[in-house]
Amino acid sequence: MPRGEVVSSIVDVGTEQRIEIPSRVGAPPPFTGPPSGQDPFPWSPDPRAGPPVSNARLGMLVFLAFEGMFFAGLIGMFLVFRLGSQFWPPVGQPRLPILVTWANTAILLFSSWTMRNGLRAMRKGDRGGLTTGLSWTALLGTAFLIVQGTEWLRLIRHGLTLSAGIYGATFYTLIGCHGLHVLGAVIWLLIARFGSRDTWLSARRLVGVELCGMYWYFVVGLWPVLFALVYLS
Repeated sequence: MPRGEVVSSIVDVGTEQRIEIPSRVGAPPPFTGPPSGQDPFPWSPDPRAGPPVSNARLGMLVFLAFEGMFFAGLIGMFLVFRLGSQFWPPVGQPRLPILVTWANTAILLFSSWTMRNGLRAMRKGDRGGLTTGLSWTALLGTAFLIVQGTEWLRLIRHGLTLSAGIYGATFYTLIGCHGLHVLGAVIWLLIARFGSRDTWLSARRLVGVELCGMYWYFVVGLWPVLFALVYLS
């Protein structure tokens, strides 16, 4: 019997003879794939595609959500005392510096534009543009803190301190917490700025810069809310 053949048999009912029928069985034809240009597995996920939101960004979003709840609690505390007081600020307490704080607000808001330029340069692979954007953002954030600190010293000399009453306590608690967050963001910016001078930027370092940008947008976006509530109300 030749190789590659199998024999099946049947029985003739009339003659009761067994008839052998050879049948050739070969290897199955090789799979040549789908037609050109078609996905062989159209419902399978692309292994090169990452998750819609990376773990680092998701972690930062969760962290910012907790930060938002923290400031929401502080704002709620401020509103309770603000709405419960007949006079605000109380008699004998100094007025807050509105014009200077308007200018300081413009400085902080402008820093979001420089941060945006830096992140855009990073995505384009422009290391010089990234360094410039981070430098300007850190400089504007530092200027914001210096102006705010100068105004605080003037208020303290005029008698507005933490122990001066609810007005001073709520002001320094709410605005001071935001100032500490800006300070932390500026330090992060400086670390990212000096790290961006390296000729080769690792993927982890680039993710760190992007997370720093997310945090900076948060502290910048929070400030107009605090400015309207504390200074303009």
